[in-house]
Amino acid sequence: MPGLRRDRLLTLLLLGALFSADLYFHLWPQVQRQLRPRGRPPGCPCSGRASSAASAASSNPGTVAHNFSQAGPGAEQDRGGRSSPRSKLQALFAHPLYNVLEEPPLLGPEDSLLASQEALRYYRRKVARWNRRHKIYREQLNLTSLEPPLQLRTEASWVQFHLGINRHGLYSRSSPFVSKLLHDMRHFPTISADYSQDEKALLGACDCTQIVKPSGVHLKLVLRFSDFGKAMFKPMRQQRDEETPADFFYFIDFQRHNAEIAAFHLDRILDFRRVPPTVGRLVNVTKEILEVTKNEILQSVFFVSPASNVCFFAKCPYMCKTEYAVCGNPHLLEGSLSAFLPSLNLAPRLSVPNPWIRSYTLAGKEEWELNPLYCDTVRQIYPYNSSNRLLNIIDMAIFDFLIGNMDRHHYEMFTKFGEDGFLIHLDNARGFGRHSHDEISILSPLSQCCMIKKKTLLHLQLLAQADYRLSDVMRESLLEDQLAPILTEPHLLALDRRLQIILKTVGDCIEAHGQQHVIADVPAQQSARDSGQANLTS
Repeated sequence: MPGLRRDRLLTLLLLGALFSADLYFHLWPQVQRQLRPRGRPPGCPCSGRASSAASAASSNPGTVAHNFSQAGPGAEQDRGGRSSPRSKLQALFAHPLYNVLEEPPLLGPEDSLLASQEALRYYRRKVARWNRRHKIYREQLNLTSLEPPLQLRTEASWVQFHLGINRHGLYSRSSPFVSKLLHDMRHFPTISADYSQDEKALLGACDCTQIVKPSGVHLKLVLRFSDFGKAMFKPMRQQRDEETPADFFYFIDFQRHNAEIAAFHLDRILDFRRVPPTVGRLVNVTKEILEVTKNEILQSVFFVSPASNVCFFAKCPYMCKTEYAVCGNPHLLEGSLSAFLPSLNLAPRLSVPNPWIRSYTLAGKEEWELNPLYCDTVRQIYPYNSSNRLLNIIDMAIFDFLIGNMDRHHYEMFTKFGEDGFLIHLDNARGFGRHSHDEISILSPLSQCCMIKKKTLLHLQLLAQADYRLSDVMRESLLEDQLAPILTEPHLLALDRRLQIILKTVGDCIEAHGQQHVIADVPAQQSARDSGQANLTS
C-alpha cells in the first residue's frame, strides 16, 4: 500500500509538472500577446515608438491604396493646425515620374513571368503533395487532428504576387497585392518551418579552407504560412543603434533583419521594384517554429537559456554553438520576412558573378580595385557589350551604395526576360551597417563606366529636393512596418549624404565626357527582347 501511494504521488507530481510547462510555454505567451496588442517584448528598443498609422495599416491592408499613395501617415498639419492634402511620401508617388508609362510597353503574355494556368496547376500539385506528406507525418507520430487539408486559394496574395511579376519588375506600381502580401506575412500563422537550402548545404559539406562566414552567424529559416505562401525569416542579430566595427571584413559582418526591411522600402521609393516584398514580424519561436517544424535537426538546436529565454542556433560542422544562438524574449523574436519568388521549376533564374565582385580573402584585390580603366574591359565582354545589362549593374551599384552593402558577389535574373531583363536585388541584410562611413568603392561601376539611365538619374534628382527628401520619405515609409523604427536617424541622414555623392559623381562624369555620353535614354529594343531568351539560355 505505501508503494501504491508513492506511485500515485509521483504521478500527480508528473502531471503537475506537465501542466506547468504547458501553462508557461503555451498559455502564458498568449496572455502576454493579449496584454500587449502590439506584441512587443519587454525591453524591445522600438517599443512604443511606432506610429498609430502603422498600426492601422497593419490591421487593415485595404488602407494602402494603389501606387502606394496612401503609405505612411495620411496627412500632415501646418502651423495653423490645418491638414495638408498629403504627406511627402504620397506626394512622391503622385509625381509624374511615378505615373509615366513604362517602356517598353507590356504587349502580352510573353511579358509576364508566369503563364497563370500552368502556375496554378503547379501550385495545386504542390499543395496536394504537402497534404499527403503532412498526413503521413502525423500518422507516424500517432497524432490526430481535425484540421481540414489545405486548399489553394487563387486569390491568395502570394499567388497574385507571383502572377503579377512582369518584364518591368517584381510588381507593378499599381499592384494592390503587395500591400496585402505584407499584411498576410505579418499576421498569418505558420504551418511549417525549416532551414534554408544554404543551411542544408552546409550540413552536408563545408570547405573550411575558404574564408566564409559561419552559418550560425547568418541563421535564416523558411517559414510557410496557412495560405501556403512562403517567406525567408532572418532573425534579429544586432541592435539598431549598433554599428559594424571598422575592423570587420564585409564577409564576416552580421546579417541584419532591419536592413532587409529598409532595403525593400528604399527599392520601392527608387522605383526599381527589384527587391521582394519584405516585412518585419515578432515571431513566437516556440509556437511558430519549434512546434511546426518537421526537421529533427532544427528541433534539436532549441534550448532554454539561463535567462529563461527560448533560443535556437544553426547546426553545422563548425562555429555553430549556443553562443551564436538567437533568443526570444522569452518566446518572441524580431525578424524580417521576405516573400519567396516563384519556384525555379516555373521561372528559371540565372545567377551571374558580379563583374565588380570583391575578393573574399583577407588580403586579395580584384582587378577592378587596381585598374581604373577596368570598365573598358567589361564593355567588350558579352553580354555587357550588347544590352542594357551594364546599366542595370550600375543601378544595382547605386542601390548598394545607398545602403552600404559591399557583399554583392552575384546577381540573379529571370531567364525568360533575356539579356535586358531586370536584376533581382536579393540578400540585402549586410546593408545599413555603418552610417558614419561611405564606402566609395561600391560606386566603382558608376565612376569607372560613367553611365547612368536617364530614368534613374531623374528619380535621384527628385529625391534630392526638399519636398521629396530621401530621408524624409524613407522615414515615413518605414513607419508602415510593425517593428518601426526600422532605421536610426543617423542611417536615414546618411542616405541624403550618399545621394549627394552619387549626384556629384554623375556631375563629374558629365563634365569629363559630356552629357550625351553619360546619360542613357534606354530605348525599347524589340530585337533585343526577341533574341534575349535564346542568348541567355544558350
